[in-house]
Amino acid sequence: MSGFLLTKYARFKKPVYFVVMICFLIFWIRDDGSSSPLLEHNRVKHMGKQLERSPASLLNRYSRSDVKELGGKTSGSTSWIRSLLSWRGWRKDPSIVIILAANEGGGVLKWKNEQEWAIEKISINNKVAYAKRHGYGLTIKDLTVAKRYSHEYREGWQKVDILKQAMREFSTAEWFWWLDMDTLIMEPEFSLEEHIFNRLNNLTDRTLESFNPLNIETDIPYIDYTEELNLLITQDCGGFNLGSFFIKNTDWSRLLLELWWEPVMYEQKHMVWEHREQDVLEALYTNEGWIRSRVGFLPLRSINAFPPGACSEFSNDKRYFYNGEERDFVVNMAGCNFGRDCWREMQLYTSKLEEKNSRWYNRLFF
Repeated sequence: MSGFLLTKYARFKKPVYFVVMICFLIFWIRDDGSSSPLLEHNRVKHMGKQLERSPASLLNRYSRSDVKELGGKTSGSTSWIRSLLSWRGWRKDPSIVIILAANEGGGVLKWKNEQEWAIEKISINNKVAYAKRHGYGLTIKDLTVAKRYSHEYREGWQKVDILKQAMREFSTAEWFWWLDMDTLIMEPEFSLEEHIFNRLNNLTDRTLESFNPLNIETDIPYIDYTEELNLLITQDCGGFNLGSFFIKNTDWSRLLLELWWEPVMYEQKHMVWEHREQDVLEALYTNEGWIRSRVGFLPLRSINAFPPGACSEFSNDKRYFYNGEERDFVVNMAGCNFGRDCWREMQLYTSKLEEKNSRWYNRLFF
């Protein structure tokens, strides 16, 4: 009987092998390991030794040859096979736009070293791959030296100007997602719709009753929590955190941005506010009911999880820290340049990301 079955189905062996091989080739082409412009500069010298900036496979995955660099030049063209297989629909007017700000000038307090440049490149490519995957817009703004910020560390204050510029550029977008450069999207398959916007009512806290690290007064007049949410932020152990947040493209938001960087208030208080734009927003939220009415607080780990070492005085509080097993969406290495090692943290989380998102056929054949 077994011989009969083998004879009967032997004729299907070659077609089955052919189909399997075609499927493998399709997956392999989609995830090819061809060299990228980043790999040519993927090594830095430290103490006389050659060090890799990041895993080569990670750079291959996140560097797309058809993506424009900051200077506006392209690094090459994508093959028609890859373009066809990776096409997921093209939106001329995206409803969600991711905003990144890259400091090409190298900083105000000091010049960026090679590891910092590498961190910036990895972060950018991480967001490019995510935006391409879900059909979101992505704009990368240059933190140029602006005269009105030239007397201090300017990046925080310039955030407001960049948001206003993005709203003019993408006038039909519904939401803007600001991400700092020291963030990494750890779950690229999560869309913002399913992860955030489709369950806002269950995710957001509007009254500060569940978590209020700044002890802000909750009972002030002229608050209407029935108004729609226009600003989605998180709080950490020190107060508001603007390393990752959402702002809606509305007249309310534009008015908030005008007030957020109001020249007279800035001139009087910019030397007092230690955390710059975050302190301004905290002050506006504390005193203005019309602003508080449209602000919602997301759990920190939903879009802004911290690595160990941040908020060190709360090291046992699970609300703050990244948990890969629970699939936290974004890790934010905020403050890594103060007593921590930014490069080691970026290496750690890029390795975790590579491991989490490696393909089954890579594990079998490579």
